Amino acid sequence: MASSSKLVLVMCFMISAFGIAIGNTLDQEFEITWGDGRAKILNNGDLLTLSLDKISGSGFQSKNEYLFGKIDMQLKLVPGNSAGTVTAYYLSSQGPTHDEIDFEFLGNLSGDPYTLHTNQQFHLWFDPTADFHTYSITWNPQRIIFYVDGTPIREYKNSESMGVSYPKNQAMRIYSSLWNADDWATRGGLVKTDWSQAPFSASYRNFSANACIPSSSSSCSSNTTTSTSNSWLNEELDNTSQERLKWVQKNYMVYNYCIDSKRFPQGFPADCVQNS
Repeated sequence: MASSSKLVLVMCFMISAFGIAIGNTLDQEFEITWGDGRAKILNNGDLLTLSLDKISGSGFQSKNEYLFGKIDMQLKLVPGNSAGTVTAYYLSSQGPTHDEIDFEFLGNLSGDPYTLHTNQQFHLWFDPTADFHTYSITWNPQRIIFYVDGTPIREYKNSESMGVSYPKNQAMRIYSSLWNADDWATRGGLVKTDWSQAPFSASYRNFSANACIPSSSSSCSSNTTTSTSNSWLNEELDNTSQERLKWVQKNYMVYNYCIDSKRFPQGFPADCVQNS
């Protein structure tokens, strides 16, 4: 989430009118959208890679749109000196009032931690370039929860009762891109991309979407029992998960917009009451 406004949305469709999508091979679920050959789907559809050089980055998007779901993807980020690069993995609708739910991974100098940006920012408790790790989004009518390897790092609750809009009307595709943002990504743009390290590469595998797909004829209802659990439709953090969330935010959060008085000198956004 590059800004809290990207979560602003205001149920055109009934949940029961939607279907459930379960992960297939990546070539069945995604299409490469840009990069002039820099993005590749390999290993019979089990692996997708994006690359970035001085001429261009690359990206892909999902073939399906989703309105609520539990989305999982394993990523292995750009290794070594990744300063200036951004690997973005996110849900987004289209149009002038589009909505967006983001993971953004901001590269750094070798040995320094990546920054995971969701409007809150975190340093991870492992090296995200050494192996694949699972990054998940649960999006239902009550809340959005960001997970890393099953550990919640951020919860964004529906605060419509307080006048805060919430994403529930516009279906979103999944997008990902690897691109150069050395004007801001690393230490506010002080550290530039070292193009002698190019091409930079990020990898993806093991996608799964237990999610509602508009226009599908299958059922996606919280009252429906299927072979694939719909429990995410009412998912909330239990006491153990709440403690894990507090642990992450205490030890690994490096920025929280809800305490940034310089950014909001006239007062914090209303959603900060429930989502700080």
